[in-house]
Amino acid sequence: MDHPVSCTLRDGIARIALDDGKVNALSISTLGALRAAMERAEREADVVMLSGRDGVFSAGFDLAVLKGGGDAAYAMVRAGFELAEQVLASPRPVVIACTGHAVAMGAFLLLSGDYRIGADGPFRITANEVAIGLTMPRAAVEVLRQRLTPAHFNRAALLAEPYAPADAVAAGFLDRVVEPEQLPQAASDVAQALRGLDLRAHAATKQRARAATLAALRAAIAEDAAEYERALRAV
Repeated sequence: MDHPVSCTLRDGIARIALDDGKVNALSISTLGALRAAMERAEREADVVMLSGRDGVFSAGFDLAVLKGGGDAAYAMVRAGFELAEQVLASPRPVVIACTGHAVAMGAFLLLSGDYRIGADGPFRITANEVAIGLTMPRAAVEVLRQRLTPAHFNRAALLAEPYAPADAVAAGFLDRVVEPEQLPQAASDVAQALRGLDLRAHAATKQRARAATLAALRAAIAEDAAEYERALRAV
């Protein structure tokens, strides 16, 4: 699929859809398209709604690039967490419709929304870095920390525990679970209801409520970058 990210505006809601016809891998180009869609939504809409394709929200970073390492992999990872920061700091309410699996960066993006509705089914929501032999980036730790309950934060980060949608609500990955066929309407209903908020008050309160989280995330992104630079110099 040439254009995996689409953005349509209707009735004050920007509907951003991610669909690459496969597992919604977050390549550097896809991440850039999502950032641009978010910027457009913040300019032109009252509420943002982000969804994946049937059966998968996102399986995370493009594994071929990630396994290749080097500058391309680092740039992709940094872009992913800068997108998470953008969503967390958005002045607009952000509703995420989790259409299925959300793995690694897919789960971190999910955790960045304001209201997250998931489709019920045989899906996994997981931060699987430790399971596949990766030390979790500091930025990922901060994204997990800001939304998961303490017990589930440890299970998700240190043990790479996979969550079914129903269990993901108690953990903090999701706010609500509905049947898959109900998800589009349920997400639209929430987005429409959020248009009733005072958007200036929403944006100002979000900045206050998330000031510490955003500062910690920005510091983590910078430290991850510094670690990468140190590794390059050591080669």
